[in-house]
Amino acid sequence: MLKKLKQNWMAFKDIFKDENDVNEKSVIGFMSFAVMVIFAVADLVTGYFSKDLVINEFIYESFLIITLGCFGIAGLEKIFSNKKEK
Repeated sequence: MLKKLKQNWMAFKDIFKDENDVNEKSVIGFMSFAVMVIFAVADLVTGYFSKDLVINEFIYESFLIITLGCFGIAGLEKIFSNKKEK
């Protein structure tokens, strides 16, 4: 059990290395998108029960900007890195 836990911790720690297979911008973008989806589902559920879900627009727009920024930067990196490798 301890060995498995140590392996998982080492895998988590590898995310923060400079040389890894994980695109950190995509991970943050996905987490931000997941929060937006949770907000949308919560809004639909509370609307179904005739309750008003009050969320400041600034919060939602912040997650929107984070999502678009992360996926945009990750996409641009993928486009321009392929041209350099060829």
